[in-house]
Amino acid sequence: MSASSMKTIKNRIRSIQSTMQITKAMQLVAASKMRKMSERIERSKPYFNILRETLDDIAKDNKDFSSVFTRAREGRTCHVVIAGDRGLAGGYNHNLFKSLDVHDGDIIFPIGKKVVEYFNGTDFLTTDYEKAADVAISNCYDIGSMLAKAYERGEFTRLTLSYTSFVNMLIQKPKTVKMLPIRVESANMKKTAYGLTIYEPDAETAFAHIVPYYLSGMIYGAVSESVASETAARRNAMESATDNASEMIDELSLEYNRARQASITQELTEIIAGAENL
Repeated sequence: MSASSMKTIKNRIRSIQSTMQITKAMQLVAASKMRKMSERIERSKPYFNILRETLDDIAKDNKDFSSVFTRAREGRTCHVVIAGDRGLAGGYNHNLFKSLDVHDGDIIFPIGKKVVEYFNGTDFLTTDYEKAADVAISNCYDIGSMLAKAYERGEFTRLTLSYTSFVNMLIQKPKTVKMLPIRVESANMKKTAYGLTIYEPDAETAFAHIVPYYLSGMIYGAVSESVASETAARRNAMESATDNASEMIDELSLEYNRARQASITQELTEIIAGAENL
């Protein structure tokens, strides 16, 4: 192997080492964020559960209860889709988009820059919340209110929420849940003390007032899980990239050492041959 070829190998090793430093740093940053993300997921669950129980109690404890938020209607669907803001997260975004069931005429409510890019040209309800990492609790209430009002106006008759569920550091699964219309428990269930509750001005108004909070709770929980899933996926992808880079460096180093040894052997052979001819 020529000296120029050996120099090429050496340059490749330096380049890969530089890349490995970046992937290792990204891996460590993602790992450091995971604890905070996990705590955020746990904090969001009680809020959603209480709101869901309250909606069920209002509906089942009122015999003539009727709400636009519980009635099935014909029309188009609005999909709230939560994905990543950046790449370098393995199949995180691709797996979610592959799982979606979106039809012509449907509306998209994007949360995450990759959603806006993927559905470019589709009918968006808004793009005000395209950066998923910046969506806070207050934003989620604004989103819930916007969706509830649009549903009441008949802009769409079904509302779904698609995101990536965080199972653990190694497993993140795409998930789609129905948000509207709300399916309440049967009104024929056994009455409890809650059956004595009187709602002012009436049960339907109280129900409609809680719906935006209920939607915001679902969205906040989904955003929390999505951000955690993206962080975990990025950590795993960067760990894999770091390991691959390390293996490439080992292989190139072995190739370089063999080439160097062969070069030295050739030089010694030439020296010995020259000495014999003297």
